[in-house]
Amino acid sequence: MSKYYVNKFLYTVDRDPEYLKRYTEDPKTFVATWEQSIGPKLLGNDVEASTVHALTDAERDALVTHDFVALFEMGAHFFLNLTLFIGIYDEPYFQKSGPLAFQREFAAKLQHWRDRAYPSVET
Repeated sequence: MSKYYVNKFLYTVDRDPEYLKRYTEDPKTFVATWEQSIGPKLLGNDVEASTVHALTDAERDALVTHDFVALFEMGAHFFLNLTLFIGIYDEPYFQKSGPLAFQREFAAKLQHWRDRAYPSVET
């Protein structure tokens, strides 16, 4: 897993309202666009770009399907993973089930990790 690249995706998308909207509305297209034109940028400019990083098929699939459990299990940074998906799901879950509803679901889906060591987030 390219933990760096996945974490860069989570961080970048979570901090840009336009990216978050595009990712929410059409994840497959946005992940492909991000991987090809947004992710390679270094220092947020158009002059410097990296050709080294790429998502694996499993990473790409997890990002496209919003599979935060798979991302966690692959070693995505816990906080970046959680905050991005709060940005996507908090309001709909709140409307349906009240405060912290998505956070409780996130925790419930990761219950099988309760007695195990968390995956390393080292890059």
